[in-house]
Amino acid sequence: QDKDRKMTEFWLISAPGEKTCQQTWEKLHAATTKNNNLSTNSKFNIPDLKVGTLDVLVGLSDELAKLDAFVEGVVKKVAQYMADVLEDSKDKVQENLLANGDGLLEQQWQAKCESESKHSSVIVPFLFIFKGVNQIDNDLKARASAYNNLKGNLQNLERKNAGSLLTRSLADIVKKEDFVLDSEYLVTLLVIVPKLNYNDWVKQYETLAEMVVPRSSNVLFEDQDSYLCNVTLFRKAVDDFKHKAREYKFMVRDFQYNEEEMKADKEEMNRLSTDKKKQFGPLVRWLKVNFSEAFIAWIHVKALRVFVESVLRYGLPVNFQAMLLQPNKKTMKKLREVLYDLYKHLDSSAAAIIDATMDIPGLNLSQQEYYPYVYYKIDCNLLEFK
Repeated sequence: QDKDRKMTEFWLISAPGEKTCQQTWEKLHAATTKNNNLSTNSKFNIPDLKVGTLDVLVGLSDELAKLDAFVEGVVKKVAQYMADVLEDSKDKVQENLLANGDGLLEQQWQAKCESESKHSSVIVPFLFIFKGVNQIDNDLKARASAYNNLKGNLQNLERKNAGSLLTRSLADIVKKEDFVLDSEYLVTLLVIVPKLNYNDWVKQYETLAEMVVPRSSNVLFEDQDSYLCNVTLFRKAVDDFKHKAREYKFMVRDFQYNEEEMKADKEEMNRLSTDKKKQFGPLVRWLKVNFSEAFIAWIHVKALRVFVESVLRYGLPVNFQAMLLQPNKKTMKKLREVLYDLYKHLDSSAAAIIDATMDIPGLNLSQQEYYPYVYYKIDCNLLEFK
């Protein structure tokens, strides 16, 4: 799965506006592309949001960290379930997991933010994303449960129709003419005869009990190890026959020929198989659309986190440039050094806070690496192929 594991990691960072935010962007872009291409960069536009009070922002910072983890979890669940549903076509998974920016959530978000006035509070998109992604999560659980149930039932039936002759269903093997039916005295048994013992069977079966019909045995089916044979005898000799057969390693299958039952089994299998095919297309489409919705929501959460963190770090008035970097895998260490050189001057105030052993709002040092600039990683390696 090498091609699925290619580097799809992005760094979302922000730095304070210099004379202009454009200057901040140009400086970063020049520094990372000057010597060799350390990263592919683009500006990351965040809409104007109402700041509110510092207390609200500090609280939101923690809540956004939780929302980020929740939305990422849903994105991964949808991606992984797409891989599960596509079963043998895992190479098709990536082409079905594309995020496009014209989804329903995106349109509703825009409308919502506009209706809440030009400067929307951070809380509006926060609540909106939570509601939308929570809905996707609940829908996924319901759809996955229904589809898995159907798939499980079908697999159980398929399992019944496979496996060894001792356990598998014989409905698709035996025919009506293999049996003596509706006889008051005679009955046809089905016997599993190991291939190694077949010559013994041919020699012995007529004498295993009294009243076995001569030359009544035929091979109806074979698997790797055994033959399925029929034999007809008088009903009253059945117990004797079974007992004696066991001594020779011939196993009599407990089987009653019942056309109605066998027909019902086949119909059930066809029904489940048809249902699965019917549900497959709409389910893949739903996963495709909702992967895109959830992924875009996830990027919006990152945008909100960058906004809140930048205001908390760099202060008011709001003046920072957010930038999206896709690091070159081979030069990540070098890129870190370049970014540190560019922004280490921001660290004096942060260092003072850390020395004072205070928590930086929104910064959990055990979970998040600390840099002088605001930094969030977006890891797009969403699939764990089993």
